[in-house]
Amino acid sequence: MRTRELTTEEGEDPRASTVIGAGITIEGEVTSDEDVIVQGTLRGKLIAKDAVSVEQGGAVEADITGGPVAIAGTVTGDITSSDRVDLQNGAKVIGNVKATRITIADGAQFKGNVDMDV
Repeated sequence: MRTRELTTEEGEDPRASTVIGAGITIEGEVTSDEDVIVQGTLRGKLIAKDAVSVEQGGAVEADITGGPVAIAGTVTGDITSSDRVDLQNGAKVIGNVKATRITIADGAQFKGNVDMDV
C-alpha cells in the first residue's frame, strides 16, 4: 500500500474555514489562522488572520479582528479589519469600525463610529 503525503500545492482545501454553525453558542476567545464563518452565536472575542463572515441569523457579542469582514447578521462589539468591512442588507452592528474601507448596504443598521486609518 502506497501512502502519499499531502503538500500545500496539492490536497489542501483552498476553501478551508472555521464554521460556528447555527444552533451552536461559543463563549470565550476564538482565534483562527483561516476564514471564520459565524452562523450561530459567539460571545467573547474573535481574532482571525483571514476573512470573517457573520451570516444572516448569526450573532456575535464580541470584538472582531480580522482580514476582510462581511456582516449579514448581528454584531455587538468593535470591528477591526486589515482590509474592508461590508455591512450587508439586514446587518445590525452596534460598535466602532476601524478599516481601510467600509460599505453599508441599503437595509443595514449601524450605530457607532468609523475610523478609516489611511
